[in-house]
Amino acid sequence: MKHAISILLLFCLALTSFAQTPDRQQFIRTDAPLIALAHVRVIDGTGGLPREDQTIVISGGKIQSVGPSGDAKLPANAQTLDLTGYTVLPGLVGMHDHMFFPMGGSPPMYSNMGSSFPRLYLALGVTTIRTTGSVAPYTDLEIKRLIDSDRMIGPKMFITSPYLEGRGSFTPVMHELTGPEDARRMVNYWADAGATSFKAYMNITRDELRAAVEEAHKRGLKVTGHLCSIGYREAAELGIDNLEHGLLPDSEFVPNKEPDKCPAAAVSASLLQLDINSEPVKETIRTLVAKKVALTSTLPVFEAGAPLTQSGIGSAAAVLNPRLLSVMNADARVRYLTARSRIASNSPAAILVRKSMDFERAFVAAGGLLMAGLDPTGNGGIVAGFGDLREVELLVEAGFTPLEAIKIATLNGAKFLGEEARIGSIAPGKQADLMVVKGNPATNINDVEKVEIVFKDGVGYDSEKLIQSVQGLVGIR
Repeated sequence: MKHAISILLLFCLALTSFAQTPDRQQFIRTDAPLIALAHVRVIDGTGGLPREDQTIVISGGKIQSVGPSGDAKLPANAQTLDLTGYTVLPGLVGMHDHMFFPMGGSPPMYSNMGSSFPRLYLALGVTTIRTTGSVAPYTDLEIKRLIDSDRMIGPKMFITSPYLEGRGSFTPVMHELTGPEDARRMVNYWADAGATSFKAYMNITRDELRAAVEEAHKRGLKVTGHLCSIGYREAAELGIDNLEHGLLPDSEFVPNKEPDKCPAAAVSASLLQLDINSEPVKETIRTLVAKKVALTSTLPVFEAGAPLTQSGIGSAAAVLNPRLLSVMNADARVRYLTARSRIASNSPAAILVRKSMDFERAFVAAGGLLMAGLDPTGNGGIVAGFGDLREVELLVEAGFTPLEAIKIATLNGAKFLGEEARIGSIAPGKQADLMVVKGNPATNINDVEKVEIVFKDGVGYDSEKLIQSVQGLVGIR
């Protein structure tokens, strides 16, 4: 008994020590009261053209001014960084950015990456995330609290509750709803605990979804969904606010689909046969736009399951990125590489990704709000931060211009969160949440990966130092 108490005491002391360890300073490149980013190219996140040779002045954690460097009159006490040859973009707003990672097994299990993921998100320019489903919600809420109080390093966090899943969940980390009243109970319980959004999952019934949406909307909160049992048009009519993964979970095109039943593999089979330009698809898009249902693109998680190519979807440089593999622990790396080795050369995954790309582009053309995320699940090849940057590249592969892709990954997410007055674009008065990259992503979107400094609330973090601090940790913690 004494031994157990001693272990518990040590555990509690370790948690306290972790939360209070003053190691933050070693990762900070600059936190001067007044900072000038001089001679930099600005991509402001609104979709507007880049502005060359600009100076951004940061004061009190906010953007004080943005203007031509030749006109800038800098205070003598400003710390000036000469960023000739660099581009400043708004920090990314990751709208499908979990804090957990697949651990393998049958049934599959997932574990929170509370140490590695917050640092990786921030290191790669993701200054705000929505967790979009949680397997350890109390941990997510506490990590948010620690980050907000500067006791941990990480992005701003908007916490989504545990999954609202119906009967038939494929993993035991999800509670299965027992009916509409259970859905109402979960929404109210987790809203009281601090969750700001909810996520319906693959086997939820229409009555359960309707109940969840009603309760969330009473509290001014939103519901998104990775659906299967319910088609997109049905969900829109029930009042859902957001749908995840582009087109790929939409079951409404499965012939003779049964109500409230997920037809599983038949979904992909139906999408392979689907004409994106057909009237039923156009009607779905019209319904989503009319009901103001946003769509979240998560192309990297599907690309990770596509056959290897030299460029484009499934490119070796992306799915076998050495920097990404180096942050995984040995077991996670082996699991992922083993899973990749089993992908058949004739797998339709790339075709399905292309279909979703075409759907997302048509949705935006019709006036829909498209947002971006990575979804670090699937076969284990998607890692915090790295996947967010790959999503921006894949949006360009989908046919969006680099400036459009950057807007999707920044300002659009901020708008959905109701935070566009504070984050999501570069303008005086907004929070100084910025990413500094070498090169010009407006002409070469792959330059978005060359992140060197990330500012969050005016504090500039060293990207590479943060990445190096979690080498080999993804898959462990």
